[in-house]
Amino acid sequence: MEEMHITGVKVAYYYICPTKLWLFSHDITMEKESELVSLGKLLHETAYRGHREVQIEDIAIDFVRRGEKIEVHEIKKSRKMEKAHRMQVLYYLYYLKKRGIDAIGVIDYPKARRREYVHLTQEDESEIEAALSDIERIVKGPMPLPKRKGICKKCAYYEFCFGGEDEE
Repeated sequence: MEEMHITGVKVAYYYICPTKLWLFSHDITMEKESELVSLGKLLHETAYRGHREVQIEDIAIDFVRRGEKIEVHEIKKSRKMEKAHRMQVLYYLYYLKKRGIDAIGVIDYPKARRREYVHLTQEDESEIEAALSDIERIVKGPMPLPKRKGICKKCAYYEFCFGGEDEE
């Protein structure tokens, strides 16, 4: 059986919505048509000019800085999904640690002019390992039924999940 490639986006989607994770993992992508996704990409390109994305296997890190320690940066538009953002960066740190690279994470929120530093702990590693196992279970199983949440209306998959339904 082929090993599943888990990306930081999949880890973030796991914490946001299992349906979104499943759809994205099965190459059902709606982000290209999403105005909010386009705005996020534009923010990334304009706020941090001169920084290039770093690709390691299936992992795409927004940019890396070298100081006393390697800093792994992830750029986000808003703090609304802070837990998902944090877990995505922790996954990058976990992934790098497994390859012998000690780093710290930085979540940049340029619109809010805020920056959050993230350090991988033993407890975080355990949570990441449990999440990776659960991600595999979700992706290999049938599509989870969508559950309506406050964030759904801004999701690129909203029409796919709830198109034609009346709101509750």
